[in-house]
Amino acid sequence: MSQKQFSLVTKTVTKDVLVKPNIVSDAPHFNGQRFFNPWEREERNQGALLKWILSRDNRTWPENLSNQHFAKPTAHFSDNVADWKMWFVGHATVLLQIGRYNLLTDPVWAERCSPFKYAGPKRVRPAGIALQDLPPIDAILLSHNHYDHLDTASLLWLQQYHQPLVITGLGNGAYLRDYGLDVVELDWWQDYQLAEGINVHYLPAKHFSGRGMRDRNVALWGSLSVVTEFGHAYFAGDTGYAPHFSEIYQRLGAPRVALLPIGAYLPRELMRQVHMNPADAVQAHSDLKAQLSLGIHFNTFQLTDETIDAPLADLKQALWQQQVPEQDFIVLLEGEGREV
Repeated sequence: MSQKQFSLVTKTVTKDVLVKPNIVSDAPHFNGQRFFNPWEREERNQGALLKWILSRDNRTWPENLSNQHFAKPTAHFSDNVADWKMWFVGHATVLLQIGRYNLLTDPVWAERCSPFKYAGPKRVRPAGIALQDLPPIDAILLSHNHYDHLDTASLLWLQQYHQPLVITGLGNGAYLRDYGLDVVELDWWQDYQLAEGINVHYLPAKHFSGRGMRDRNVALWGSLSVVTEFGHAYFAGDTGYAPHFSEIYQRLGAPRVALLPIGAYLPRELMRQVHMNPADAVQAHSDLKAQLSLGIHFNTFQLTDETIDAPLADLKQALWQQQVPEQDFIVLLEGEGREV
């Protein structure tokens, strides 16, 4: 472990491509075989989606970018659960330090978000925290099973050195337990007590799931919130814009901080059902009545057609158009931290 690891070689896992979770649920968003989004159920045009996949130009982003910051957070942030700090690692990976507890959202240090070492979207910017510089990780908040959110290589590394608890949606344990990971699976609106005074809630999102040929929407996708008496930290995962943000506010109150995706949104006609654009994210911030929001899910992997600079420019414009102060919806550089 002498060399700092800011990324990991993608682990080729053919097993994941063949997994099909076996779910028994009476949830209203489960039809007996697959989960679905309960809001308007406009399906993406699969023919147009396939045409886009086959014809798109992936060369609009630079191949490699450097970081201005590499962080080494303290192992023990505070004894007081009222004290919080967040660190942006990259893409959808954020280190949340809530009192003495260290939590990671969707940890991905992989070189590619793909089931293969030599194909799929390639990382253009290293993670802002080396794996060896992480504090002891108590839990992983795993939103869903797409490769840019559930990375087997990263989870195996974290299991080897930290043995964290993984809190995720129904069905996702099927991809994890064979690797020895300790997994708690939850349905939307269920919660798990992580420690006295700290509960993790699994909440709705408008998205989909699948890692292979047999598991489309068989495992649940969602968002998560870490709830304490001093407020809650909300992680939106991957999501299109939908009424769930208002419902989360009605049930849990305004987040002290909300981690909201602002990238992977073009072409809009294909992406709007499953990915917010920055204008949607600002509206979600307002629906949640978040005290502070952090933009995530950009600047690391080219998943869609917007340029690497577009999310920040579009976020700035959306904040101005929706009259939200820029200090209320921020972005951090990879490796940058902020107390909240």
